Amino acid sequence: MMGWMRTALIGIVAMAALAQAQPLNQPPAGFTALFNGKDLTGWRGRQGTYSPHAEALLSRDEVAAKQAQWSADKELHWRVDAAKGEIVSDGQGVHLATVKDYGDFELYVDWLMVSHNGDSGVYLRSYPQVQIWDVDNPREVRNGAPRGSGALWNDNADNPGKWPLVKADNPVGEWNTFRIRMIGSRVWVWLNGKATVEGQVLDNYYNRALPLVPKGAIELQTHGSEIRFRNVYVREIPAEEAKAAPAKQ
Repeated sequence: MMGWMRTALIGIVAMAALAQAQPLNQPPAGFTALFNGKDLTGWRGRQGTYSPHAEALLSRDEVAAKQAQWSADKELHWRVDAAKGEIVSDGQGVHLATVKDYGDFELYVDWLMVSHNGDSGVYLRSYPQVQIWDVDNPREVRNGAPRGSGALWNDNADNPGKWPLVKADNPVGEWNTFRIRMIGSRVWVWLNGKATVEGQVLDNYYNRALPLVPKGAIELQTHGSEIRFRNVYVREIPAEEAKAAPAKQ
């Protein structure tokens, strides 16, 4: 266990440094870029807070009809700032979701909250979410914003993963980096190199009695204000590595 933890810690430091040293939107070894810096190839629109279980029950024609609607909405609210190599959301409309579904994975993504009082997040297999918000938003004090971003805010109240272990947000207007690992239903999150969630279960927000689907989309969510993303990299975790992961790290 201790050897696994030491190896993981070394990996965190090395990968964080390597990711920062890489050219913009160029993945480090072992990772695939989900964003090419030029357009939204590999991404689709997807309605927010739509259960993956409900989507799985749709017919092929129903899926196609919904996807056409979501994609049209995506074109209205998501764009690429090619000069800066950044994905831009105006804070309205559908989520930006990967076309490909993922099971166990490791994800890097940089995010920038452009102005105060923003709200965003990263959905894992289309479940909410690794939370992003302005820690100084007076409207979100009662919801826990002052505790910081990087936790599983939509989890049950008694789940320790609901709140970040540390407050690691950079000020609004500065870039932040998530490293997220998902194995089964468990999630680890690092924000700006600091562990905010350590192997906690992601609850099924849509139906607490059902397990998570084994594979699903990675989604970028925003509502209410402009948020930007860049350096979006993913690594699919093989079964042997997933089995070796401890309950906590």
